Amino acid sequence: MTKTLIVCGYGPGISTSVAEKFGAEGFSIALVARNAEKLQNGVKALEAKGIKAAAITADLTNPTDARAVVAKARGALGPITALHWNAYATAAGNLLEADAGDVRAALDVAVTSLLAVVREALPDLRKEKDAAVLVTNGGLALLDAKIDAMAVQYNAMGLAIANAAKHKLVRLLAQKLKPDNVYVGEVIVQGTIKGSAADQGNANLEGAKVAAKFWEIYRARREPSVSVS
Repeated sequence: MTKTLIVCGYGPGISTSVAEKFGAEGFSIALVARNAEKLQNGVKALEAKGIKAAAITADLTNPTDARAVVAKARGALGPITALHWNAYATAAGNLLEADAGDVRAALDVAVTSLLAVVREALPDLRKEKDAAVLVTNGGLALLDAKIDAMAVQYNAMGLAIANAAKHKLVRLLAQKLKPDNVYVGEVIVQGTIKGSAADQGNANLEGAKVAAKFWEIYRARREPSVSVS
């Protein structure tokens, strides 16, 4: 039976590696992002590896747009087996100066839109064997004084609170959906991915390493949160 993974927030780095890893394991892949050209190039690269793929253009800062992704992916590739949420927003770096809309945008991507996609996909996830919601998170999510100081120093306060909220959402959904046999888990990436938009020449992590960790937790289906560094 065909399995379908929706990759939300597609780009170079983690999401590309996750798409390739799960595709190699027999999944069809729906790639979601705002940039249509980037999506088409991603589909072509996956198809060159023998992986069935589809491109879906969407603004994941908009929960309504995000929710519509599920029906489009289902129509193109079949019932949804798993979601990979890789989207994030860097808005509201300085919370004391940021516009309220920027704060809301950071939280919409991390929580509201993620939740909208999960809710829309639930009818499929509850029926599919080995269904899962897999979330990329960052080290700024952790409650640690040094990490908090780093978020302030590097003007990443909005991302920090969004990541912390996403961390709690993952753990709540893991408990809520466990009776439905839907696994929910996150990989907290403590480092920078080589080749990603954040790579300034000193990145320390390969996207393939993170993708391998996602595959590991997907198969093990135990703890809701693991870290990779």
